[in-house]
Amino acid sequence: MDTAEAARRFVETWERGWARHDVPALLALYAEDCVHRSMPFREPHRGRAALACYLRWSFEDERPLDVRFGPPLIGPDGLAVAEFRVVAEEGGVISTLAGCVFVRFRGDGLAVETRDYWHQSGGRQEPEGGLFLGEEDGLPS
Repeated sequence: MDTAEAARRFVETWERGWARHDVPALLALYAEDCVHRSMPFREPHRGRAALACYLRWSFEDERPLDVRFGPPLIGPDGLAVAEFRVVAEEGGVISTLAGCVFVRFRGDGLAVETRDYWHQSGGRQEPEGGLFLGEEDGLPS
């Protein structure tokens, strides 16, 4: 599977899977020996089992209201990057999480390495200049 196809499948599955907290669908995107880093200074989650624990913990008290992923940008050597934005309610409080995921795919289209960078802010936030890179700033999407 080529990187562009794998990346499109990845963001489409994540958008639906996060909205439904569908951990099995999300895990199906990853190689058994994947490495996921959820923040730069956290210990990585190594393997699907560790990733499953992290996802279940992350989704535990969250109620997603709006989950969106931007179109993936494709780089060399199986690398893709995509932005995301999630509005969710947790404990009666609404917040917005916005960030990006870097994904490296192997030849069969499974993710072997992912790295997230994100920021969270109170309330429903819409970024200045468009939700995703290129939306309102004249760049081609």
